[in-house]
Amino acid sequence: MAHGARLAPLSRIRTKVSSLYAVSPKPRRKRPSTLTYDVDEVPPLSLSLLLACQHVLAMSLGWIYVIVAIDAMGGNRADAQSLLRLSMIASGLATILQARGGFLGSGYLCPASCSLTYLAPTILAGKMGGFPLMFGMTAINGVFTAVLSRFLRGLRILFPPDVTGLIVSIVGIQLAAIGCPKLLGRSSLHPDASLQATIVGVVTLLAMMAPSIWSKGKLKLFPIVIGLAVGHILALATGMLTWSDVRAQWMGPLLSFPHRVPVGIAFRPSLLIPFLVVGIAATLKTVGDLTLCQKMNDAEWKRTDMKSVSGGVMANSLGTVLSGLMGGVAQNNASACLGLELATGVTSRSIALPAGLLVVTLAFLPGVAATFSVIPSPIMGALLIYSTCYLMLGGLQVMTARMLDARRIFAIGLALVFGLSVEIAPELYRNVPELIRPVFASSTALATVIAVILSLLFRIGLTKHSKIELVPGSNNLDEISRFMDQQGAAWGMRHEVISRATDAIYEFVTNFGNLNLRSPVMGIVAIFDEFHLDIEIDYDGAPIELTNRVPTLEELANGIGVTMLSHQIIRESADQVRVKKRDDRSVLCLHFEH
Repeated sequence: MAHGARLAPLSRIRTKVSSLYAVSPKPRRKRPSTLTYDVDEVPPLSLSLLLACQHVLAMSLGWIYVIVAIDAMGGNRADAQSLLRLSMIASGLATILQARGGFLGSGYLCPASCSLTYLAPTILAGKMGGFPLMFGMTAINGVFTAVLSRFLRGLRILFPPDVTGLIVSIVGIQLAAIGCPKLLGRSSLHPDASLQATIVGVVTLLAMMAPSIWSKGKLKLFPIVIGLAVGHILALATGMLTWSDVRAQWMGPLLSFPHRVPVGIAFRPSLLIPFLVVGIAATLKTVGDLTLCQKMNDAEWKRTDMKSVSGGVMANSLGTVLSGLMGGVAQNNASACLGLELATGVTSRSIALPAGLLVVTLAFLPGVAATFSVIPSPIMGALLIYSTCYLMLGGLQVMTARMLDARRIFAIGLALVFGLSVEIAPELYRNVPELIRPVFASSTALATVIAVILSLLFRIGLTKHSKIELVPGSNNLDEISRFMDQQGAAWGMRHEVISRATDAIYEFVTNFGNLNLRSPVMGIVAIFDEFHLDIEIDYDGAPIELTNRVPTLEELANGIGVTMLSHQIIRESADQVRVKKRDDRSVLCLHFEH
């Protein structure tokens, strides 16, 4: 009885968390077999807490950017602690809001943290006007992206799956560019790789990989915890980290309230261009991250749910506004957390609540927050590279979910090339005007801007309506396949829809004689609008009635079954079939959901 009494509160907590994040109406999704807990499932409380701790460790990668920004501005340790702790409060609240669906939140587990995308304009504002200008421009940018979030459905043309997939992949590449030097022990003070650091980094990475590859039980859910534990044991054993380093972070009070840097808020119109352009890039990064979340949780994913994305961008925007007003830095999704979700197969949004609350709590524990700053660089590098592997491949899967033609290949290829150039040869953009330099300082921002501009430019001359004429009764498979493949690539369609449409057209054209129709030429029109593909087959003859019954063996033997089978294949291939009259001709209309 006592045991049951102890369990009852835990059960009530799980029920409360589940109801808190209930999304109504629930989107139609097919649960992928690779997931351990999907977005709607609630793991046991003890497991949720451990998984939340793991996400906090992944979110801590974003805290590095606060230190980088303060160093670039010439700030001190106290300033860095203030910005970091207040930013953590904004990150925790944005993480909790993000998991709620509707107007505010995407309904997915997509934690927030300090944003690498905003790093360059943040430093620029700090150098030009100090902390007041940094805080003011951060808050203004959050308001801008919040307004932008309300128009995302109408701007769907800006981020087809190939563009959103590219953004996710380029973020992974950007994280790899940061992680590899750290894993090897390289820094501005030590430009050469260190053997000791490399050993610690590689062993940490292998410790993270091992449960993901070989474990079949619960260990598979905690690769980062295992890797960090092994890495820190090795770092302490080799002297890379000492207990005195850890104790030094706890010399102050255990509990204290974060204090804002004692300055006001300023605004400068000349900085609107770099902040708004990077704000658009950060918004498209959120679109990419949430698209990946949707694809992770739906085995039959077709396209980005813009209502969910709109709420997600709003949650991040509110976090950025709040962070700027309190005295922190801009917020965006912690992409490393998505890599963790792909690795563990746990995407439950219920984890957002303990993860967010934990980050907020850490902001009031200066010793714990400061301890993250002494995590050895090789260990952080291993964590970045581990997450990057899943992130890059997840982006590539989204990118290649649709067919690609020359227009899309060049739009994505050129964006990828110039995005990589920022990481490979940043000196190429040294003489770029200062106001737009933040765009060229981020591979994500530059790749996003190029991909969007080229995608819009290459739409010139692209029509959503195409026609072909065929001679019925002959083997037109190659011609039909070529026509549908060309249009599918030009329109960015899914392979599966193109395959079904090809089968239906071929079946009708090839069995034209068996359907008792006569026409010397047959016109086929394809019409596409992103959500639907409509095929209209125009022929000379009376409207046909397609049977909806599988032929029996006797019917197949006497010949009538061949015609019935043809009817059945056409109906099975298309989502909707109807026949209509057009003057003295007939039109078979095949409708496909896309």
